[in-house]
Amino acid sequence: MKVPKLRKRHCPHCNKHTEQKVSQSKGKGRSKARPLSRMGTARVRMRGQKRGAGNLGKYGSKPPIKNWKLTGKKQSKKTDFRFECTVCKKKTIQKEGLRAKKVELI
Repeated sequence: MKVPKLRKRHCPHCNKHTEQKVSQSKGKGRSKARPLSRMGTARVRMRGQKRGAGNLGKYGSKPPIKNWKLTGKKQSKKTDFRFECTVCKKKTIQKEGLRAKKVELI
C-alpha cells in the first residue's frame, strides 16, 4: 500500500482543510498502552502476583483446543497513521486502520 507523505485533509484545530504530513506509528503492547488497566502487567506486579487474569487452574482446567479454524497469526497489520498539520503543527490520529501487509510512504 503506497501512501503519499503529504495529504490535504481537515484539521480540527484550524477548522479548515490544510496540507498534513503523514507519519506511521507503531502500536504499543499491553504493558505500555494502558499500564494501570485492571489486569495490566504493572498493576499485577504491584499486587505482588506474577500472573494475570484467568481461572488459575481452580475450576477444572482443560487442555487447549488445538484445531480451531480461527487460531493462528493474522497475515497483515492495521495501519496506524499520525497526521501533522503544517499550519498549526497539531497532530491527529487515524480513526480506523486498514489492513495491509506492507506500507510505503512515497
